[in-house]
Amino acid sequence: MARTKKDVFYDAVVVGGGPSGRIAALALARSGLQTALIAPLKAPADERTTALWQKSLDLLKDLGIWEEIELNAEPLKKMRMIDGTERLIRAPETVFNSAELGVEEFGYNIVNSEMNNVLAKACAKEVNLTCVDDFAEDADFSGARATITTKSGQTVKAALAVAADGRNSMLRSAVGIDVKRWSYPQTALVLNLDHTLPHHGVSTEFHTATGPFTLVPLPGRRSSLVCVETQETALRLKTMDKTLLARELEDRARSVLGKFTVISEPQTFPLSGMTAQSVIASRLALIGETAHVFPPVGAQGLNLSMRDISDLVSTVTTAKQKGQDLGSLTALKPYEAKRMSDIRSRTNAVDMLNRSLLTEFLPVQAARSVGMYLAGKIGPFRRLLMREGMAPGTGFQLRP
Repeated sequence: MARTKKDVFYDAVVVGGGPSGRIAALALARSGLQTALIAPLKAPADERTTALWQKSLDLLKDLGIWEEIELNAEPLKKMRMIDGTERLIRAPETVFNSAELGVEEFGYNIVNSEMNNVLAKACAKEVNLTCVDDFAEDADFSGARATITTKSGQTVKAALAVAADGRNSMLRSAVGIDVKRWSYPQTALVLNLDHTLPHHGVSTEFHTATGPFTLVPLPGRRSSLVCVETQETALRLKTMDKTLLARELEDRARSVLGKFTVISEPQTFPLSGMTAQSVIASRLALIGETAHVFPPVGAQGLNLSMRDISDLVSTVTTAKQKGQDLGSLTALKPYEAKRMSDIRSRTNAVDMLNRSLLTEFLPVQAARSVGMYLAGKIGPFRRLLMREGMAPGTGFQLRP
């Protein structure tokens, strides 16, 4: 049941009921801030999956909710990269093994609906968190507090508002933060599969001329699939009979997991990118897809959002300790400084990798192939890439 309080001013109000919004609300509340979350109480149904890397797991463990999420998650122990472009210059097959870093897994893969259910229950139980079962309709940041008005007419006031309301964020628009948008000639087909052979915790990614074709393990003999194709082909696949679709996908996967059965409704998503020109304004901080959007390459989306949350909580709790106004630009500037370099570097890296698969320019194809060859043959370089993928910023730290 929703818990609402009249005439209460909060330290922070989070707008948005996706994983980023719910995790941010929990993290702020657990840090001792009186927090409100404006979002439907019922978790959204979403059969897509998310791979969570180590820094994201650390945050979920700190919040005390990882053990329950883990029950429905599958560890990712190896990452297998196969060049399926059939071009003149191709990269050798490369396998990244978590054991080489002395850890049991790179991370875990989970169906979003199962993670969302855990997050929704945790939010409902959190003492310092008021759940407002509604949608935000208007926002005012001109006063001494942020004021969010819901569709039902309720107002929620807080020193700081956190925008987790998606790539077309109403809160971001309300303060006039500009964004840079771009698109790709690609569409992602997303679905889940049963298969007859075990995956052994190995994620397999075929690099094709239209983009990655990636099979990511789920519990049992199941995997999630992201197949990046042209818009025309993706729509053709989406509307195929499921038995015929399973056969075509199995052929594309070279039957590495045996016979396929499609177990979820296929969905398609045109690939695009976006970055906000700033992640702060007076009384407002952006997290998740309000701040950055890029293609599903390297499973960086929610993991980047989790780093947003960690840095925001650190910034706001430090400001509170100093007695600062939590929503002031002075208090929020450290968050901007921490996030913008990470967002830019990750966005550029994903964009470059995605475009390298699309280009017919031979020098770029050669450079990608050489990089994969070096990753397969040179241990220190391979381990650097693995550490950067798991925990960005750690790859260049000296190791024994």
